[in-house]
Amino acid sequence: MQTETITVRTGSRPAVRDITAEAQEFVRGRGDGLLHVFVPHATAGLALIETGSGSEEDLVTALDQVLPADDRWRHRHGSRGHGRDHLMPAFVAPYATLPVVDGRIALGTWQSICLVDPNGDNTTRQVRFSFLPG
Repeated sequence: MQTETITVRTGSRPAVRDITAEAQEFVRGRGDGLLHVFVPHATAGLALIETGSGSEEDLVTALDQVLPADDRWRHRHGSRGHGRDHLMPAFVAPYATLPVVDGRIALGTWQSICLVDPNGDNTTRQVRFSFLPG
C-alpha cells in the first residue's frame, strides 16, 4: 500500500474544499486499485458532491440547520457551538474509498472529493491518501 498526507488550508470559517485534483495526482500512474481518503480529525469529514454550482455553500447551510452552532451542546471547549463540530463526522464521514481504473479515480461526471470542515478553530487539516493496488 502506498500512502501520502497532504495539508489543506480551510481558514477560520466553515469550509468545503475540493481536493479532487490532489487525490488524482496521488493515483496518477498507479494502475487499477482502490483509493482510500481519510481525514484524521474529530471535527472534519469528506463528501462526494458537485462543486462550483453552489453545493458547497448549500452543504454548510444544511449542516448549520441540522447542527446549529449554539450553546446546546455538552461538549463546550473552543468557540461558541464547537460541540456540534464534534458531531458532524457522524453525518459526514471522515473517510471515502473510491475505485481507481488505469490511474484515474472513477468518479461520476459531477462528483468531486471535498473536505468538509465546520470548525473555524483549526485553520489547516491533514488528509491521508492511501492506494491499494488491484
